[in-house]
Amino acid sequence: MQSLGEKFASIMARPGQDPAAKDDSPWWMKYAGRCLGTVGSVIAIFLGAWNCAGILLAQVSCFLGGLWQMVAGFLVISVEAPCCCLFIDFVQHGSEWVENRPYWQRAAAYCLLALPPIFLCPGIGTIFGSGLIFATGVIYGMMSIGKKASRDEMRSAVIADSQGISSNTKSNLVENAQPVGLSDRPDSNV
Repeated sequence: MQSLGEKFASIMARPGQDPAAKDDSPWWMKYAGRCLGTVGSVIAIFLGAWNCAGILLAQVSCFLGGLWQMVAGFLVISVEAPCCCLFIDFVQHGSEWVENRPYWQRAAAYCLLALPPIFLCPGIGTIFGSGLIFATGVIYGMMSIGKKASRDEMRSAVIADSQGISSNTKSNLVENAQPVGLSDRPDSNV
């Protein structure tokens, strides 16, 4: 019998995805990023269409911001939930390409995609719609940082640091350094 978490994982898994995790980010953070990206991009598309109605009031910057927000929402939903865009040929290929990239690149792309509409038309719809895309980028940024150390590892590092003992986390910074007296003299003929 499968647990609820395993059932949810099998529903949210991509076709052909390796069931073993390749990184150390928590499962709930992966699904939070995927769900927030999917729901947030749908909301961003609708709010972007609402901002595009600003052209009726001669607000060209809100029209451009709405278009940008709709395109950003489409790009995020095509990456996070390619099942929503089944009838567009290039979406599955593009989604797989983005999946193979590191999390920090996806975080940077989402955060950069979310900013221009806010600057073009700083309204509540733009801030909320693009803010959800930006929050998805923040979640992927936190995933790129990785899992923090266990409580015991952090405690031993603090104790070693307070006693002046070199801990393992800092000893590999300069591994091949030699004392100055053992290094060769520079050639003065050059």
